[in-house]
Amino acid sequence: MHQNEQEKIDNIKRIRKTAHQYYLGRSEVYRKFLDLEAAAFKDGAISKREKELIAIGISIVNNCESCLEWHIHEALEASATEAQIIEAIGVAIEMGIGPTTVAARFAAAVLEYNADLKKKVAS
Repeated sequence: MHQNEQEKIDNIKRIRKTAHQYYLGRSEVYRKFLDLEAAAFKDGAISKREKELIAIGISIVNNCESCLEWHIHEALEASATEAQIIEAIGVAIEMGIGPTTVAARFAAAVLEYNADLKKKVAS
C-alpha cells in the first residue's frame, strides 16, 4: 500500500469520527440514522456479514470511499474473508459496467432506426 493511500484512509477515519461526535450531540436526525443503520445491518434472514458485502458493492458503484472504508472494516469484523470481499468487489465491477449494455442496446436500436429512415428517404 502506498503511504498516500494509508494517509487517505486514516484521514477518512478521522473525519468520520470527528463528524460522528459532532452530530451525535447535536442532531436528532443523525441519531435516527444510527438507529436505522443498526437495524439495517443486524443479523436477520441475511447475516450482517452478507449485508456488509452487499454494502461494499453498493459503495463501489456509488464511488463512496468513506463508505468503503467503513463497510470493508465492518465486513472483516463480521468474519468476512478477503476472498469474499474480493468477490463482492467483482460483483460491483460487473454492476458498474453491466448497465452500460442497456445503453448500448438502445444505441443499436437508434442506429437501426436511423438506418431504416435513411433507406426509406433514399427509396
